[in-house]
Amino acid sequence: MRTKKKLIAWTLGSAAVVGAVGVLSARLSPALAAGASRQVAGTFTLADGIFYAVAALTVAGAAAVALSRNILYSALGLLASLLGAAGLYVFLSADFVAVAQVFIYIGGVLVLILFAVMLTNRIGEVNISNASMGWVGGGLLSILMLAPLLVVAFEVPWAVRATGGAPTTAPIGHALLQQWLLPFELASLILLATLIGAIIIARKEIRAD
Repeated sequence: MRTKKKLIAWTLGSAAVVGAVGVLSARLSPALAAGASRQVAGTFTLADGIFYAVAALTVAGAAAVALSRNILYSALGLLASLLGAAGLYVFLSADFVAVAQVFIYIGGVLVLILFAVMLTNRIGEVNISNASMGWVGGGLLSILMLAPLLVVAFEVPWAVRATGGAPTTAPIGHALLQQWLLPFELASLILLATLIGAIIIARKEIRAD
């Protein structure tokens, strides 16, 4: 009972933080856009500071997901990581992808995970059949994965271009309903078939007796 109360409190607190961030972003975005090019220290601008703060939030949230032993804290770390990823999409002038990130992954997937945690009884009594690799194995695997990522990040000649900041939601909507209407409808039929199949698989068999 105490765990459920704590989980509800954490969920309400996270929702309040998300709402506050959304309201402040909507009200402060014109001021930030006007002063983003203002130099704070040398060539370091306000936009650079916000970018590094959002990137740090994303990395810290991902680390909390991987390192936390409490599934509730891992879920909250996932919330921070997904919010940071949505902020990075905003910096790329991908407003549609940023909003989809918040609605689908935070409003859908993360809420589903939290409800699954709340409604799962005796989750601590489950016997884990496969033991973890431990810090040594995890560290070696992280180094193997980090090395090629660093090579790609620093050695690949990335094409640098200035983002115009134009909204992308309306062009994407027009493209999905005009030029790409047939693939869009085919994707919706595939998703519908997937949902029907999931319902059939999860449906309990009704016995004659």
